[in-house]
Amino acid sequence: MVLSMDRWIGKVAVVTGANAGIGAAIAERLVEEGLKTSYSDANGCYYGFKTSKKTTLKSSSSKTSRLSPLLEGKTYSIFLQKKLTGKEGKLYTVKADVSKEEDILKAFVWIKENVGPVHILVNNAGSFTMGNLSDGDTKAWENVFKVTVLGLCIATREAIKDMKANGVDGHIIHINGITGHQVPNIPGMNVAPASKYAVTALAETLRLELNATKSKIKITSISPGLVRTEMIPNTEFFKEVIKGKQILDPEDIADGIVYVLSTPPHVLVQELTIRPVDESSFS
Repeated sequence: MVLSMDRWIGKVAVVTGANAGIGAAIAERLVEEGLKTSYSDANGCYYGFKTSKKTTLKSSSSKTSRLSPLLEGKTYSIFLQKKLTGKEGKLYTVKADVSKEEDILKAFVWIKENVGPVHILVNNAGSFTMGNLSDGDTKAWENVFKVTVLGLCIATREAIKDMKANGVDGHIIHINGITGHQVPNIPGMNVAPASKYAVTALAETLRLELNATKSKIKITSISPGLVRTEMIPNTEFFKEVIKGKQILDPEDIADGIVYVLSTPPHVLVQELTIRPVDESSFS
């Protein structure tokens, strides 16, 4: 099997939840690989990217620093655009809140009109709030499902509609998680595992749906273990979990994205699990 990103050169990718962490690493890597990238986060941004010259599959060994919490909205988009100046691809931004359908629809219209037909969608946006099912907050639960499940469904629908309209055999990638396959014995997880189990089911349901119509659009679920991002709760439990342990970097997940995108058109990586070698707390 020959791995190559060549067929994506000059094409458009959309990455949600790319204001920091995994999403930011994915957006950066895809721009480096030569794509037009659009990104979004639950607070308001979409990136788009495109490439114009051939690139070869490579491993990202350098660990770039993730976004400071002080860099948000326009400040972050300017920061990332400057950082990626001179790279093979190009970055585009448009404001969107992934928990709001109207924002997602407007974002896709903007991308189609200003960047081009969508070829890749990475559904990375997610929401998580510590709490218990026995006394949790309904609004917090609603937001988790609006972003992690409904936002993912809406973005996927719009991307596939655009792919079909333009005859594009594209690729949909859901950033899932270990908690989408097993419920960890961790205090305060409440509805988070349920939302990720939904992502697992949605990926397989879409695969079967696409197969039934003989579509060549791919769907991949990527399930990371513990990743060093701002999403790790600042609790004594997680501090103990992290202490002396290997933790994945966001760039490790971005490498996984490039791997699944690099497979030939007839090869589908349906599910990719990426976790630290010594991760045992979630098993």
